[in-house]
Amino acid sequence: MTRTGRRPGNADTRAAILAAARDQFAACGYRGATIRGIATQADVDPALVHHYFGTKRELFAETLQLPFDPTRIVAVAREGDPSEVGKRIARVLLGFWSTEAVRATMQSLLRSALTDEESLEAYRGFMFDTVVLPLVAAVAPDRVPLRASLLASQIIGLSFVRYVAEVEPLATAEVETVVAAIGPTLQRYLVGDLADA
Repeated sequence: MTRTGRRPGNADTRAAILAAARDQFAACGYRGATIRGIATQADVDPALVHHYFGTKRELFAETLQLPFDPTRIVAVAREGDPSEVGKRIARVLLGFWSTEAVRATMQSLLRSALTDEESLEAYRGFMFDTVVLPLVAAVAPDRVPLRASLLASQIIGLSFVRYVAEVEPLATAEVETVVAAIGPTLQRYLVGDLADA
C-alpha cells in the first residue's frame, strides 16, 4: 500500500526543511517567508520545522551556513600575479555564485537584509567577517577598513544587481565579460593607491 501524507521525521527531513527554507527566504525575504510555507514545500508538518529549528529566526540563521569555503577566496587572492588579483577575485566569486546553493544563499541574505534589521546585521557579519575582511587583510598594503568597505560595496552591489534584481545585460553576461569590467575596480580597492581617498 502506498503511503500518503507528509513525510515523517527522519534524517532526511532536516535537510529537506533547510532546502525549502533557503528557497523560501531567497524568493520572499525574511519577512515574506513563513514556517507554514517552508513546511508545505518540504512536505512536512509545521510542528516538525519548529521541532528541528525552533523559531523562524533560528531557522534563518541555519540557512546562513556558508555553502563554500571562504579560505579559498583568500588563497586565490594570494596566488599568482599581484597585478591580476582583482580579476582573480571577481572570477572566483562569480564561480561560487553560479552554483545553485550559493546563489540561493546570496538571494536569501540580500532579500532578507532589505526588509529586516536583524537580517541586515546577519548579512553584514556574513560578508565582512567571513569573506571581505579576511580577503583584504591577506593582500592589502594599508588602510584595511577603508579597502574592506569599498570592496564590500562592489561585491554586494554586483551580487544584488546580477542575482536578485537581475538587471540586464549584467544578469546574463558571460563571467569573463564581468571579470574584465569589474576586475580593475577590485584591483584598486584591494591594492591600489588610496592616498587621496
